[in-house]
Amino acid sequence: MPLNLLCIGDVVGSPGRRALHDCVPALVRERSVDCVIVNAENATDGAGLSAAAYEKVVQAGANLITLGDHVYRRKDTISVLEKSDRLVRPANLPPAAPGREFAIHQTAGGAKVAVISLLGRMYMKPLTNCPFAAVDRILENLPRDVKVIVVDIHAEATSEKVAMGWHLDGRVSVVFGTHTHIPTADERILPKGTAYITDVGMTGPYDSVLGRLKERVIGSMRSGVPSMFDVAEGDVRLCGVLVGVEPTTGRAVSIERIRVDADRSPSHAAATVGRVS
Repeated sequence: MPLNLLCIGDVVGSPGRRALHDCVPALVRERSVDCVIVNAENATDGAGLSAAAYEKVVQAGANLITLGDHVYRRKDTISVLEKSDRLVRPANLPPAAPGREFAIHQTAGGAKVAVISLLGRMYMKPLTNCPFAAVDRILENLPRDVKVIVVDIHAEATSEKVAMGWHLDGRVSVVFGTHTHIPTADERILPKGTAYITDVGMTGPYDSVLGRLKERVIGSMRSGVPSMFDVAEGDVRLCGVLVGVEPTTGRAVSIERIRVDADRSPSHAAATVGRVS
């Protein structure tokens, strides 16, 4: 039987955390999920992950948690990064950056799942090292008994994400993209057995501009005057992918997009919106 991995996209503020709390248990139960991986870098007021929000994401069912360019936005995140065995920072930050470069979760059935977070460099902050070299280095150092490996590529440019998918094809189980908050429809299994999608989308309010109050964002874009982009509230959805992986080889056998309209049916998993096998 394949392992079922649920990879959930950028959790935005309290609406996103609520969607996790309301929807993840039903998804785990109804879809026989073995491991839940959550990008939570926007879980606190839309930017960063506080210690309190980390605990709420864990309580909602996250087994492994990734971050992105807001990794150090909240000061208390550093203490969590130094203690947690399930939270990772982007692996291509400078070597002195606090936090784990990878984390491993052992499923109830005994299989081990590793997660790696990477930051893109195109149109992103300039302090990152090469993500391709970083992931190559980590793959060389992972324990050999870990066959199921998941990579979150947190990047702006779709080309950089696609290139990472091809670079890792056959070497990891899943490459999923985050950061742009817009789900893409290009989920597929690459020729050597890696499940890939350019962006899994946002878990948060879609009556918004990328999770923020649309009136504030539009006003700032029209006037050029900076504004506080507060987190919106309406049309809350959970978005991600469900990936089936052969645990002995690490090869993906299926990938499907998942969307749950949390405001309408928080206790039930939504119908599959896409599947490749």
